Amino acid sequence: MIRVLLVDDQPLIRSGFRALLDLEDDIEVVAEAADGEEGLVLLEEHLPDVALIDIQMPVMDGIEATRRIAADPSLAGVHVVMLTNYGMDEYVFDALRAGAAGFLVKDIMPEDLLHAVRVAARGDALLAPSLTRRLIHRYVTQPPPATSTALEELTSREREAVALAAQGLSNDQIAGRMVISPMTAKTHINRAMTKLHARDRAQLVVRAYESGLVTPRHR
Repeated sequence: MIRVLLVDDQPLIRSGFRALLDLEDDIEVVAEAADGEEGLVLLEEHLPDVALIDIQMPVMDGIEATRRIAADPSLAGVHVVMLTNYGMDEYVFDALRAGAAGFLVKDIMPEDLLHAVRVAARGDALLAPSLTRRLIHRYVTQPPPATSTALEELTSREREAVALAAQGLSNDQIAGRMVISPMTAKTHINRAMTKLHARDRAQLVVRAYESGLVTPRHR
């Protein structure tokens, strides 16, 4: 059973998401909060698998709440998916750097929301396709950053796996490209996450761009 916490200052959004999620046999909404501060209290009480957190709220916004979740070892098992009405570039980047596993706009289709919760619960990163394109564009239009010395710790195969993950490929797809087993692909990704101090796959992708390992081409 996937346990979910909803954190949003709009009661209508919370009730709509709850109604949708509670219809699923494998998903359970364990609690709701109207701001980040209340959300943190409920997180510690319920320890959900996934926290759907609005990015803009009173008292404490979603990005600050996510930073505190990422900094608390007792909440390491919580996967944060950020919600917004906007999808602005700086919010996407800040949310991922704070430790979010995913980022979705609130007008998402119901089936896509359910998919997002399941993907986040198993520890994979996700972004709405439109936000992924905008995030990539941000890096395309900026000069490549200096190469991080942390990259020197990665093997050539780990670098290759990370580069493919940054393109949005799943472990199965990475395995196909590298002609290895999905388990070996997952091992490469997990080792790279450890070496680059990435909390999850989403932060691994951010590290790949920040370090210069991945530099998107201009179209």
